[in-house]
Amino acid sequence: MTTALIVGGAGYIGAHCCKAFARSGWKVVAFDDLSRGWRDAVRWGPLVEGSLLQSELIASVVRDVAPDLVIHLAAFAYVGESVASPDIYYHNNCVGTLNLLEAMRAAETRSLVFSSSCAVYGDPIAVPITENHRRLPISPYGRSKLIAEMMIEDFCKAYALRAVSLRYFNAAGADPDLEIGEKHEPETHILPLAIEAALTPGAEFVVLGSDFETPDGTAIRDYVHVSDLALAHVAAAKFARANSDYHAFNLGTGKGTSVLEVIRAVERVSGGVVNHRMAPRRAGDPRELVACSAHAQQVLGWEAALSDIDEIARSAVRWRLHGQSSRA
Repeated sequence: MTTALIVGGAGYIGAHCCKAFARSGWKVVAFDDLSRGWRDAVRWGPLVEGSLLQSELIASVVRDVAPDLVIHLAAFAYVGESVASPDIYYHNNCVGTLNLLEAMRAAETRSLVFSSSCAVYGDPIAVPITENHRRLPISPYGRSKLIAEMMIEDFCKAYALRAVSLRYFNAAGADPDLEIGEKHEPETHILPLAIEAALTPGAEFVVLGSDFETPDGTAIRDYVHVSDLALAHVAAAKFARANSDYHAFNLGTGKGTSVLEVIRAVERVSGGVVNHRMAPRRAGDPRELVACSAHAQQVLGWEAALSDIDEIARSAVRWRLHGQSSRA
């Protein structure tokens, strides 16, 4: 049985990856410091508790687990927070990645799948965005992801690492089986906040920016179901183990959805009205981010099968009403 060490395995995407790998026949070991993950989300293998900033600890974990592949999802990922506190983003996301790469090199673990982001592109000059689009991030979060990508690529050239960077667009939704879902503390993500405003009296959803150059004035994003993303990691793992060097793939649907369109989707599937108000846009937010995922489709055989915006919203509403409440 092949073993995957999933770093950040207690987080939102990490937990869905743990399930997808376990269902695909892998032995799964999660590594997480639980600062932004949840112990009860680790259900498909053991949890080793710790931080990538603990260089000696991660070195010993990689050596002792001896994984066939490492999945690296351990990063801080809030754009606004990164603008306000860039130091913690460079420290956590960049130093942590370097510590993991050194640990893998010492243990002669050769295969890596890295959780990157469309934030590495910054404001797009063409949409949909392909992998050869210029990388010019406009937030410390995006820059920290780009630095991590560059470090990984350099380790591939120097030390025969085999690596895949998966540049997510906007992860959303919840596990169709309601075993895991989206939960953050504090919650900053669009779907949980919009659903809360639709279902909870007095709750309010704040639309950050109504003056973008888009048809309805709100920012446009490419929303991808989290279970689709998890399956992309399984496909990327197979590819990384079989192919040398460094490779990058966009993961999206090729279809943009504005914030107001997300609100309407939540209203359609929940039967509620999303109480919302407009506010100034957030620093570091591009107008529109939409993926061209043809490369992932052609090379990895991956496509977003569950990522219709109504299906994404429906799964998130079901998690909010039934899955999350049953695990409270």
